[in-house]
Amino acid sequence: FQPSTGMASEQIALSEEGQGSVSALDLYDSCGRLQPGESYQYLFSVRAESEAAKLRGISYGDDLGQAVLTYHKAMGETGVIKSSLVVCPPTALGDEREDSAVTNFVVHGSGLSVDVAAAAAHRSLVGRGGSGDQQSLDERLPVTVEPISPPSTMTMGSPETVSLLVVNHSSQPMNIQLQMRMSEQSGVVICGQSYLSVGEVGASGGSTTVDIRLIALVRGLFKIQGAYCVDLSTGTELKQPPLFQVFVQGNDSGVEEEKQ
Repeated sequence: FQPSTGMASEQIALSEEGQGSVSALDLYDSCGRLQPGESYQYLFSVRAESEAAKLRGISYGDDLGQAVLTYHKAMGETGVIKSSLVVCPPTALGDEREDSAVTNFVVHGSGLSVDVAAAAAHRSLVGRGGSGDQQSLDERLPVTVEPISPPSTMTMGSPETVSLLVVNHSSQPMNIQLQMRMSEQSGVVICGQSYLSVGEVGASGGSTTVDIRLIALVRGLFKIQGAYCVDLSTGTELKQPPLFQVFVQGNDSGVEEEKQ
């Protein structure tokens, strides 16, 4: 994956267990040979690299880069195929009241509050009529919660502390309680206190940080979700989109100790 200017990318791969013994199947899978009709998936992480990109974050409309595939045919012919430019999709929230609702929200890492502020600025320019009957993003998320430098991988059974940035985009101060609801979490869950008092957060961009502890229970790729912001003054509940995604790896040292 070739990232755009200001971006950096890396291929995501879980650490291999039992590196001392490699099977023939593992060797075949790693060679990249594809028979007709077969497919192989690659996963890449794209992040802001330049100082300007880090300050702004990644948000809707940003050019992320393009995928580049180099291939070799059986008779020795080589070629290169490039994908179209990959553009960060818009931040949106599905309507849970619809049976066929699909949430196409994209976790941008540091871009959620940027997207909400941009939506508020756009609404102030075009007016409410510009978006029809749909609520603007800043109206649906007057308070946002986003992770600060979240981990890309976690080890199963090892708790990890994650800092969250809570931003109040509304015109009124709020007395906020952050709730991490276990019923909506799987794979990676809250470890310790699940309801945290954030306190009063000022209006129009007021912010504060809060720390939570997470623990991974099983291997795989999981979304950190189930976060709610509750205004204790009014009782208003604001469900947050998934905070981030994380790969969970096995605890190899623990397995070795059990064998011994």
